[in-house]
Amino acid sequence: MRGSNFSYLVKQGIVSVWHNRMMSFASFCIIMVSLLLISLAALIAADLNVVIGNAEDKNEVLVYVDNADEASLLHIEETIKSNIYTQRVVFYSKEEAFESQKEKMEEYAEVLNALRENPMPDTFRVTVNDLSKMNEVKRAFESIDGVDEVSAPYDFASVLVSLRTTLTIIAGAMLIALVIVSIVIVYNAARTSVFARRKEIGIMKSVGATNSFIKFPFFIEGMFIGVVAGAVSWLLTKISYEALVSFFAGDLTIWHVLGLSNVLQFNDVRWYVLAFNCIMGALLSAIGTVFSMGKHLKV
Repeated sequence: MRGSNFSYLVKQGIVSVWHNRMMSFASFCIIMVSLLLISLAALIAADLNVVIGNAEDKNEVLVYVDNADEASLLHIEETIKSNIYTQRVVFYSKEEAFESQKEKMEEYAEVLNALRENPMPDTFRVTVNDLSKMNEVKRAFESIDGVDEVSAPYDFASVLVSLRTTLTIIAGAMLIALVIVSIVIVYNAARTSVFARRKEIGIMKSVGATNSFIKFPFFIEGMFIGVVAGAVSWLLTKISYEALVSFFAGDLTIWHVLGLSNVLQFNDVRWYVLAFNCIMGALLSAIGTVFSMGKHLKV
């Protein structure tokens, strides 16, 4: 295709958007809403993953050690850290634990101060990187010389693992369903747009225009509408998502406990969302328009 023909066809494609502004506007709205739903669903799915991750970080294995010298404590700590499922280890000495207990039980401070020996054990608080291995981790820590007791929240861990799996499946299914529905809706909208201009296509075909010559302006037109719809859907996604985040980031204790105060910030992913929306919008609109022209070119 010569440069002059190419620029002419591109110009015709863009001009056609205005000439057929009613159908173009309908396609624009359909693509915009579809991309808005997909983008919001993807961001919410990512936030759910963050919430589950925050809950997992608070899920700790407690390793209690009583009457151990510094060398033994160092050996236990190194052994815990060497476990492949250990993510983070924090040590609380028996002195720190005793002081913390006295702060919590101020009314019994005199009784606690009268004790001859510190009854609290040294404690290692261990964050596990794979909750499904909680039982295995507990057995491994119990086998370490010098460890008196290991406390692991099995039920909470199993609930989190099941919840993560379930939410991942649901979120994935919803995204796939939204994409499929969007493709079908955009394709039908493109068919309607092309059908309204079937006479124009027939005339061009009758005077000898090739299929590619006829398709290219429609392709450019669809791509232009898709890019604009993607940009607008990105702006609406930004406004909607930031409104949701600001709502949940208020002084609501339950949301802070769940970790919703640390959700994904839109500014951190804004360019990825913009690129996805524009590219997806252009492809959906352009390809849907070209494929819907098939039978109208057989004249």
